[in-house]
Amino acid sequence: MMNGGRHRNSKFTIRNSTFARCARALGIALFLLHPPAVARAATIRRIFEPTDLEFERPGTTELDMEFGLVRGQDAYRVSMPDFELDLGLAQNVELDLDGEFALGGPDDGEFRIDQLAQDNLWSALKLGLATWETKEADWRWALGAQIGPVWPLAPGAQGVGVEGIGLFGLQMGQSYFVLNTGALLQPSDQPGQPRAEGFVGGLDMEIALDRDGVWALTGELAGAAYWSPDEPQITTTLGIQWSPLGNLELSVTGLRGWLAGGDQWGILLGVAPKFRLW
Repeated sequence: MMNGGRHRNSKFTIRNSTFARCARALGIALFLLHPPAVARAATIRRIFEPTDLEFERPGTTELDMEFGLVRGQDAYRVSMPDFELDLGLAQNVELDLDGEFALGGPDDGEFRIDQLAQDNLWSALKLGLATWETKEADWRWALGAQIGPVWPLAPGAQGVGVEGIGLFGLQMGQSYFVLNTGALLQPSDQPGQPRAEGFVGGLDMEIALDRDGVWALTGELAGAAYWSPDEPQITTTLGIQWSPLGNLELSVTGLRGWLAGGDQWGILLGVAPKFRLW
């Protein structure tokens, strides 16, 4: 399956436990951000984020984190972080955890950051189903799927949801494009409220800016159309990614929302270490 171009020949083994210690420290920090006595912000519906068709090797994990300021549908928040944890389980089988821990402000749009505003957690298996290559191996086509439950971790959320998407990817040299299409059923935002349910789709892309794939232009186009009484969403992101090491990526990304139903704008700094667990 697709492995994100530059990762095909990367060394995944880290020679010391620096990233492991960082991961443990992050886990402690996220736990401390969620004490039961802290006031909670109202639920803020996050945008659908397209995913890629990169698969980690078995026993290898990548923790993709983005920190920054976002103007949501009704309130500001500081992502601490918006994260995606990928763990390779077998060839073309990966466990993904996708969520966000954040501090936010009131729903009247006042610029005040004093409440918890974490998102629901999507836990999913990503499966590589098929791959086709040209004879020269310059172009690779891939088909995959990602599906799993959505856990109600957002303030006031109730009930377990589900999200599933089909993935169709094209890799050209060091660049790739992945089309996402699927559906979701979210946990209820508040007791007694209807669940958000509808179609989601988007495009995830990474365009290499040099021959070695050290610098890349990244972007996403994401949309959601609900048959429940929820506002539709269209969001775009654009960023620059730098990969100074085979096991580390750094990025700067800007976000722009085009409809009232999702995030309106944001600026995020990303760091994505990769390390082996076994």
